[in-house]
Amino acid sequence: MKQFIFALLVGMSITQSSVASSNASVDSVIKSSFKNVSEVIPKHLILTSTEFKEVRAKAKASVDTKVYRYYLIRSKSHTIGKAVLITRKVRAKKATILYAFDKKGTLRFSEIMAFGEPPEYIPSQTWMNQLDNQKPSTPLMLGKDIPTISGSTLSAQSVVDGARIARAVYAIRLKK
Repeated sequence: MKQFIFALLVGMSITQSSVASSNASVDSVIKSSFKNVSEVIPKHLILTSTEFKEVRAKAKASVDTKVYRYYLIRSKSHTIGKAVLITRKVRAKKATILYAFDKKGTLRFSEIMAFGEPPEYIPSQTWMNQLDNQKPSTPLMLGKDIPTISGSTLSAQSVVDGARIARAVYAIRLKK
């Protein structure tokens, strides 16, 4: 009986995680949000100790890694934007979100690529759309600039903190 209950619980957590993860690829998400994309080039970066401290100070959030995956978004021969993948712990499991910026540093969109928590904690697309087209000068503070989500406060906090971290990485390292 104990083995059956364990198998049932393991099966439930696998199902919840797989339901909560996105089937969309980074390429398809970017190409659906930017016009005339000819190429999405995956890259990675490692922040220096100084850059890491700057990102942490600018983001006003806990930052636990110096390594980031980002994407150059190109149209023919010129770069039209950049996107950064940020993975953060929500409650007990992690969520990975893609934040894309245009050449001016405006946050064009954010897309949940993977979400390990139960599906009921995933922020709605309507709520996520509030992050779209946010200027670099907007502080992006939960409860002030972006409303909270009743019942999913930790998810909302993780998404907004991730947006500030992605914006800081963009400003300090990728804008050049």
